[in-house]
Amino acid sequence: MNETELTIRDFCPADAEAVAAAHRAGREHLVWTAEALLWANARQNPDEHFRTFVAESDGRVVGAVRCGVVLGTTTTGVGYANGSVLPAFRRRGAATALLAAAERHLAGHGVTELHSWLDDEPAALAFGAARGYQVGREAHFGGRDLTLPLPSAPELPAGVELRPATDWVDDPRPLFLVEADAIRDEPGEVTMDALDYEEWLRGDWARPDLDLALTVVAVVDGEPVALTLAQTDGVDRYWSAFTACRREFRGRGLSKLAKLESLRLAAAAGYRRAYTSNDATNAPMLAINAWLGYERCAGERRGIKRLG
Repeated sequence: MNETELTIRDFCPADAEAVAAAHRAGREHLVWTAEALLWANARQNPDEHFRTFVAESDGRVVGAVRCGVVLGTTTTGVGYANGSVLPAFRRRGAATALLAAAERHLAGHGVTELHSWLDDEPAALAFGAARGYQVGREAHFGGRDLTLPLPSAPELPAGVELRPATDWVDDPRPLFLVEADAIRDEPGEVTMDALDYEEWLRGDWARPDLDLALTVVAVVDGEPVALTLAQTDGVDRYWSAFTACRREFRGRGLSKLAKLESLRLAAAAGYRRAYTSNDATNAPMLAINAWLGYERCAGERRGIKRLG
């Protein structure tokens, strides 16, 4: 195959399984389903300018990139583009063409700084550098075998309850308020200081792979103060999507309690592998994950490029 045989086009529903396979290829730690891809491409926020580009060769989908404008922040002009190509089709121009399509699309919608995650291995980092991306933050992936025993649960402090997110299905705003407070100081290049409730409903709460029964909320005197969001593939893999604790309640072990209970429920439901990811500077959460039995299984680095 050479570059002239490639077609870069927009995603269509029939691509979902192939795009999910390309995303996961060689990355067992990524829990991303075809159903979630269909949902992501069907929901549209005009401010995000979300788009998925697909690379096709001889009628076969060999890779894709998802891109959009970063929302939930007062910082303007920042976009993201993340994708993958099947291992057998790498180094043949598909990834370059996909990323170029994403850059053109986002530059046309005012993006001046583009962020893209790169696998933390020499070939991927060299690929990014050759295309003008500066290497930024490091993130660690952790994996855990859920068939092995979990740590013993500490006794709940007085006034603390652990409840499933299904208890808030009719009014999830209290859970949004926990996340909106906690995410303001989440490590990253962009401060997430403008999370919008309606967008959170569309972009987080409505995800088809969000398991509300496994999403655990720590409640203090009847008020949600911490939570851990759980996504699954519906078969045997579990993803810890985000763990949040309101700032005034930190240091009490509430995030640890919520994460442990979520893993316990996942194991009881038949999930066999759990995965998570954290910024390399997030020492408290990395310590919690180590206590829970996660072991580092991969890494990635943020690539940053100025457009225009």
